[in-house]
Amino acid sequence: MKYAVVLFLMTLMVSCNSNDADNNAPIQEPFDYSEINEQDIIAYLTANDLVSIKTESGLHYIIENQGDGAKPSASSNVTVAYKGYFLNGTVFDESSAAGLDFGLNEVIKGWTEGIALFNEGGNGILLVPAHLGYGSFNYSSIPGGSVLVFDINLISVN
Repeated sequence: MKYAVVLFLMTLMVSCNSNDADNNAPIQEPFDYSEINEQDIIAYLTANDLVSIKTESGLHYIIENQGDGAKPSASSNVTVAYKGYFLNGTVFDESSAAGLDFGLNEVIKGWTEGIALFNEGGNGILLVPAHLGYGSFNYSSIPGGSVLVFDINLISVN
């Protein structure tokens, strides 16, 4: 009988561990920021006296210089110099002037689509809504639902 009580207490202790609170936490569902992002992008463009072109996916882009070299595809390897910032101007990432090499199929959807709009030597701005960036959840220093602005310089298609 004594062993039955000990076994019962051990079973009770194991089944009531501290992880139960985490297991019962509500699961956070993704949120569609598309409409909010679109309003924020339009306000940003208006405040900065900019005119963009909007793709079917919701990406806004401004080509300042189209460039005259090769045009990358969605799977091309490219060298790009960039500065990434939020609509309030806070910079969250920036490359050196020499740029970074990467495959366009290895980056956020907004870059895969947007950088392929430039020719080698071209530059401009991408305004990336959350669904083409990092989505509705926080990612590193980027809050979920954020519109991302990138100054892009397509140095080369490799």
